[in-house]
Amino acid sequence: MSLFSLFHHISLPKIDPLGGGLREEIALEQDDPSAMSLDEGIDEGALSEFWQQVESDIEQDPEWFKFSE
Repeated sequence: MSLFSLFHHISLPKIDPLGGGLREEIALEQDDPSAMSLDEGIDEGALSEFWQQVESDIEQDPEWFKFSE
């Protein structure tokens, strides 16, 4: 008997990535009223303002440096 014929008869069960309760957990998260939704539009002005504030906060850190320095 060749090695190939030995492996030819071995079969493994299919893996269910949503098994073990994951499918139910995802459904609960999706039904949660406080869950984040990406269907809404993005307020680009608010996002830009937020990141500008983050950058200014970082630059005030005493250990902050620019790579060009």
